[in-house]
Amino acid sequence: MKDGYVLLCPNAHRDHGLASTLAIAEALREHGHEVRISPFLSDGLENTWPRDIPTAALPMALSGARLVVSLGGDGTILQLSRYLAGSGVPILGVNLGNKGFLAELEQTETDCILEVADGHYTVQTRMMLDLKLFRKGELVYEGSALNEAVVRASVSVVKLEAFSDGREVTAFSGDGMIASTPTGSTAYSMAAGGPIVEPCADCIILTPICTFRLAARSYVLKADREVSIRTVEQGDKEVFLSVDGVAVPFLDGDELVVARSDKTLLMARVKDRSFFDIVFEKLVDK
Repeated sequence: MKDGYVLLCPNAHRDHGLASTLAIAEALREHGHEVRISPFLSDGLENTWPRDIPTAALPMALSGARLVVSLGGDGTILQLSRYLAGSGVPILGVNLGNKGFLAELEQTETDCILEVADGHYTVQTRMMLDLKLFRKGELVYEGSALNEAVVRASVSVVKLEAFSDGREVTAFSGDGMIASTPTGSTAYSMAAGGPIVEPCADCIILTPICTFRLAARSYVLKADREVSIRTVEQGDKEVFLSVDGVAVPFLDGDELVVARSDKTLLMARVKDRSFFDIVFEKLVDK
């Protein structure tokens, strides 16, 4: 038996009653692997799975894991990345959601989890962003993102400006601005007209959202740049910061500082397909 255990992290909103999780756990144990289960993003659903199933809280369970298996959608992987970044523990995504762009396996391919648990996989390193939100010079929020940080007005158009290492990059009126990683380039940034970037690249992508300025376009910056984003004359307009889908209030005078994180996420790969194969499979209408 290999050192450490396989940690299954199901999203009970996607895996109803933890049916898929329990089937995978049984198969892994039959093959001699130690397994633990840590339901994730599942608060309030504790009564939907069998009461005799032992579960553990994620932070505690992670310390002895050698592999984490996410069972849910891309959002589950995004939120798990905050716990796994820098841990050295790879994550394998099983898509129980919609597009599942980040997931390595589909629900019909769960037999491949046995192969990964046996150590037959490669690891791809994904860059992450460190985020700091300052309000009147005081740090009021600190976090990390695998996909993106978005500063966006809820209804009205807002004026924004972005700087790289203290030098102005762009300024415009529009719905907002996205700072994304290469992993996030195929998410909101792409939908807003940004470039598709290979996820193993190192860069920061700035993409405006619905701007009223023709010259406002996406910028691909060196990964070691420090980017700051702020609104101009925001007044009482409602603006928010979204970090991989989690909203944080963004008030008049706030400044978001974005930088490459020292921590990275390790993603387990078992299928022989290129990034371009995935783009065609997930994003191209057939």
